[in-house]
Amino acid sequence: MPDICSGEFWTKKGDVSLYVYRKQLCEPRRDGKPRPVFFLVHGSSFGGRTSFDLVVDGRNHYSMMDHFAELGFDVWTMDHEGYSRSDRTAGNADIKSGVEDLKCGMAVVERETGQKCVMMYGQSSGALRAAAYAEACPDRVKGLILDAFVWTGKDAPTLIKRAEKLDEYRAHNTRPVDRAFYESIFTRDKPGTSEPHIGKAIADVEMQFGNTVPSGTYLDMCANLPLVDPTKVQCPVLIVRGEHDGIATEEDLINFFRLLPNPDKQFVIIAGQAHSSTLGINRHRFFHVLESFITFPARLDV
Repeated sequence: MPDICSGEFWTKKGDVSLYVYRKQLCEPRRDGKPRPVFFLVHGSSFGGRTSFDLVVDGRNHYSMMDHFAELGFDVWTMDHEGYSRSDRTAGNADIKSGVEDLKCGMAVVERETGQKCVMMYGQSSGALRAAAYAEACPDRVKGLILDAFVWTGKDAPTLIKRAEKLDEYRAHNTRPVDRAFYESIFTRDKPGTSEPHIGKAIADVEMQFGNTVPSGTYLDMCANLPLVDPTKVQCPVLIVRGEHDGIATEEDLINFFRLLPNPDKQFVIIAGQAHSSTLGINRHRFFHVLESFITFPARLDV
């Protein structure tokens, strides 16, 4: 395995300190060119490194950052306001706030790499953040991957269940999390689509930072959808849905897909996957689909 180097950075959103993290091969490219940037956006319940660079004792290949670094990408992520290493504040860290976080994180990427336009991936509410960012800053995203995305939320089983606590999300800017909650993420859709130790591994990391996370993305996904206008997302888009994901129905995603204006668009369903594709037992198939999209040859007729 080639050596992979990491870097930690901090940026400011007003008075809020945000943590930014990077991984890439230590050895420079032989042609001297910068490595293409791949920016990963985390979801509602745990931060960037836990989502995309998880270390599980005795087991390999959980780190999405390592996987794409080995393929030659300069891989970045960040902790949004209220998550993991970033500042915990009185705000609820909703999707709109997440877009502002990404603007700050991308300023770090541009400063460190000289690259303004990147490939971007978002998972669950991170997909909402990434899509809303691509809508707001179309010159900054050359390709967008939306995993476990939701558009209107119509008939989504997980969101229907989650909405039972809508009054709590409105009343409180944080929600409690514990070990049982983290384990439930990997059993609620389809038990057996992830290894049984994964919830514990995530809890071991995240419980170091506290027993609450912001409630804003849950509130947005239960009460404020849609948050993205597909007709305003200009770049190529890949939508990926796990077969058993309860966050969005296939119909909801296809309706969004139809309205995307760029003809370079793909919709992929991966059998044997649930909501958390990056940490499922079939993540190697998921990574293959992503690699194909972000290495897609350029058109010759344009």
